[in-house]
Amino acid sequence: HTDRGSEYTSKLFGDACDRLGVVQSMGRVGSALDNAVAEATNSTIKVEYVHRQRFRTRAEARIKIATWITDWYNRRRRHSACDWLSPIDYENRHHIREQQPQAA
Repeated sequence: HTDRGSEYTSKLFGDACDRLGVVQSMGRVGSALDNAVAEATNSTIKVEYVHRQRFRTRAEARIKIATWITDWYNRRRRHSACDWLSPIDYENRHHIREQQPQAA
């Protein structure tokens, strides 16, 4: 999730996202709240994990941070923005509701 800075709206950046299979998400013009969840997520990762670790290399940092996000942050840590569920449980609940037949 980004702001509308020229580096993020450029064709070069968009092409790189397409190649990597990344779906871009951009905030609305003039809305500081659009980026709040993304910024809170990054802050939490830094405070709860990154600043408590020592990494020997950037590669080690990437692997350990990605593993922490996958195993802890997404699967077990409860989030206020997700009705106090983990992101995985929240998404699963959403998909289950989508698949249930609607009452006529």
